[in-house]
Amino acid sequence: MHLAARSVRHNDAVDYQQILAEAAAAARATAGQGRVADYIPALAKAPADAFGMALATADGELYGVGDWERRFSIQSVSKLFTLVLAIAHGGDELWRGVGREPSGNPFNSLIQLETEHGIPRNPFINAGAIVVTDRLLQQTGDAAGAVLDFLRTESGNPSLDIDPEVAASEAEHGHRNAALAHFIASHGNLLGDVDTVLAHYYRHCAIEAGCGDLALAGRFLARHGVRADGSRLLQRSQAKRVNAIMLICGTYDAAGEFAYRVGIPGKSGVGGGILAVLPERATLCAWGPRLDAAGNSVAAMAALDHFTTATGLSIF
Repeated sequence: MHLAARSVRHNDAVDYQQILAEAAAAARATAGQGRVADYIPALAKAPADAFGMALATADGELYGVGDWERRFSIQSVSKLFTLVLAIAHGGDELWRGVGREPSGNPFNSLIQLETEHGIPRNPFINAGAIVVTDRLLQQTGDAAGAVLDFLRTESGNPSLDIDPEVAASEAEHGHRNAALAHFIASHGNLLGDVDTVLAHYYRHCAIEAGCGDLALAGRFLARHGVRADGSRLLQRSQAKRVNAIMLICGTYDAAGEFAYRVGIPGKSGVGGGILAVLPERATLCAWGPRLDAAGNSVAAMAALDHFTTATGLSIF
């Protein structure tokens, strides 16, 4: 592991580079815990004990530690960007087709769709993200492309791309997602062709990015909806609500544990990344491929827990 070759800066007496180094040590202490996701075979190739973490301040300073520049499959972290782009294009109309409540069930569960008439509980479980992808596809004509373009622009990294092997692997083993999509469509809650919507869903989940890229790309949520170029993506109230949904729904059915330990909004993915937001201050991204039983990175959770505990920076 190496520290980022950047000068140490101090913001409000917080030495972010030093705190990241301590957080990395906390992550290393979890070595051997958890398992790399293998239900999508292409993800099983991830280096099990890799770890990286980056922090981007609201005004654009960037700090990193470990494998913070190494790209990984962002998976469900992409659902955050799909959501905000769908809101930016269509406003509150989105909420007619998806809820805003914790599910209490695994991210790929079909159970609640039956009793709730094809309306997914929230936009971060698979069923909800499929609906959001469908709406963004109707709005833009290219949902996966819209997410990728946004990440490239906000991170300042035009080389970010989709891993075709991961997208193909997800499609090949996506029977449960197909079942979710067809069930939603049977209730009239999918506007596009099921196979086309799923193709875009798999592609935006298969985007590869590093911790620094994601920390920079998520900075608008620490800036109340304002993008890197100063333009407004979301209204202040919309950004507040997205952060709230991240807090209560962003880490699958372990959102309560994440709020208890970390205390800031976060969105995880089974590629091992967690993107988290300190409103008005910074965004953080931590990555470690080994996952706990809920599908969240063991190392990233430990690192973020250390960061907010050591700094006292949380929303509580």
